[in-house]
Amino acid sequence: MPPMMGKGMKVPEKSKRGIKGVIREIITYSDRFKIPGIIALVLAALGAVLTIVGPNQISRITDLISGSLFGEIDLAGIASVATTLLIIYALSSLFMFMQHYIMATITLDLSRKMRSDLSAKINKVPMSFYNTASHGDILSRVSNDVSTLQQTLANSLPSMVSAVAQFAGCLLMMFISEWHLAAAAVLVTLLGFLLMSVIMKHSQKYFISRQKSLGDLNGFIEETYTNHDAVRISRAEEKTEASFKSLNQAVYDANWKSQFLSGMMQPLMNVIGNLGYVTVCILGAVMAINGQITIGTIVAFIMYVRLFTSPLSTIAQGMTNMQSAAAAGDRVFDFLQEKEMPDESSKSAAVKPFKGDVVFDHVRFCYPDSPDKIIIKDFSAHVTPGEKVAIVGPTGAGKTTMVNLLMKFFDIQSGQIRIDGVPISDMKRESVHDLFSMVLQDTWMFDGTVRENLVYNRTGITDEMLEEACRACGIYHFIETLPDGFDTVLGENITVSAGQKQLLTIARAMIQNNPMLILDEATSSVDTRTELITQKAMDQLMAHRTSFVIAHRLSTIRNADLILVMNDGNIIEQGTHEQLLKQGGFYAELYNSQFDQSVS
Repeated sequence: MPPMMGKGMKVPEKSKRGIKGVIREIITYSDRFKIPGIIALVLAALGAVLTIVGPNQISRITDLISGSLFGEIDLAGIASVATTLLIIYALSSLFMFMQHYIMATITLDLSRKMRSDLSAKINKVPMSFYNTASHGDILSRVSNDVSTLQQTLANSLPSMVSAVAQFAGCLLMMFISEWHLAAAAVLVTLLGFLLMSVIMKHSQKYFISRQKSLGDLNGFIEETYTNHDAVRISRAEEKTEASFKSLNQAVYDANWKSQFLSGMMQPLMNVIGNLGYVTVCILGAVMAINGQITIGTIVAFIMYVRLFTSPLSTIAQGMTNMQSAAAAGDRVFDFLQEKEMPDESSKSAAVKPFKGDVVFDHVRFCYPDSPDKIIIKDFSAHVTPGEKVAIVGPTGAGKTTMVNLLMKFFDIQSGQIRIDGVPISDMKRESVHDLFSMVLQDTWMFDGTVRENLVYNRTGITDEMLEEACRACGIYHFIETLPDGFDTVLGENITVSAGQKQLLTIARAMIQNNPMLILDEATSSVDTRTELITQKAMDQLMAHRTSFVIAHRLSTIRNADLILVMNDGNIIEQGTHEQLLKQGGFYAELYNSQFDQSVS
């Protein structure tokens, strides 16, 4: 099971970059976000400032009405103030609408760019990265973390800017209007600030834990359901369920704690706001009786207290969301900044005309994260054009690693691999990959039709070519029985066995028609009768092609032109099947362990 399933995993209490760091990363990452973002935030601040002017105008209306209770009402004055209020609130609404439109547009554009870059990044990081990262965790970064970041930037960041502007503006207007009432309201509100800072300090670690535990859960689900057959065969349902419950509980705990603490903000600020109302009403009444202020000032202050305290809850909630965004941003930018494979745009070496001569010249290799553990120690071999080469050996001997080096999935530490005299280190990876078709032990099929799976990334493939390849592999009869033939969508209603999937991948390799071929135990999922059909198709496919066959069942490679016997990262024997049996060495021992001594 993956390491993420362990209990008690320590989660960092603070975001590595922090809120400011993530915002700096975003500004650096996307130039298109900077200027429109600043404009939107300025509009949010202006909208909030205009809202603050309202209570002052309402105070004037109140004084006009209260002053006219025993006399003539100043309708012209009231109409003038009402018109001013209408203009102020209309402009405020317009600014808020423009701000929301701009932020929604640029953050959606940002999330689209991020997902595109993350998708491209998946093909740029070295293969060793996937030895330590689960597919589900990567999926969680592309989907959940980017969404969290986008929603926070679109909603919480402008709201916080607006709230800060409203808070500062209210504070200024309150002290301009009447500093005694302002001081009383501020002293009460300071309690809210203190409690809010304490809550934020303790909630930070739970938001980081929430994003990480969600990624762990997604990774576990992806791995478990991908390998569901193995889980059932191993009767590991209870263990898997226990692991799932543990991970699910971790997500629940992190969500519950973070949401509980963030949920305390609103009721807390409501209490503080109500205390502010009471303070203003009592002190204002006393001052009004003494003739120090008017009733309009008290009315304005009640509104100012509401406008003064409501931003605090908005800021608190915004900080909560920004903490989630900081945790999500760390995960997104960590992946975007992962070390990539070296740039090969300057390489132009190519194999022309192609012959198929392959030389391994004292190849030495170890994985980057384990430099002390040498996997391939001193591998040398010469494969002539058109040869069928089988690579055999016990588990861990380095067979698949050698093929990965040949495909340039990894870079060797020393030595050379040459194709027709051209070192693959001088060729682009894409140029090397175009030389090979691969059929792996693990089949890979995509959502879509049979046709789309067979012609994957190829153009100009006719139905005749599809039929010829499928007949050669013995899968054409199965396709004929499907409701729409080659246009049948492979999905829940269509049952495809493991052997049929393997035959479809072999047919795909035939259709690709690349000059060299790699087979990794390609017939492991088919029955004996189908294996005979497939083996004939493989022989036809390998004709006149340099082919590399990783074999565990040695019966499938008896007709190989050259058998390379590997053990502990080296070639210890090489020759034909008959030659190696006569030597009575390591290969003969492997072969005889699978077959009777009399079989030759």
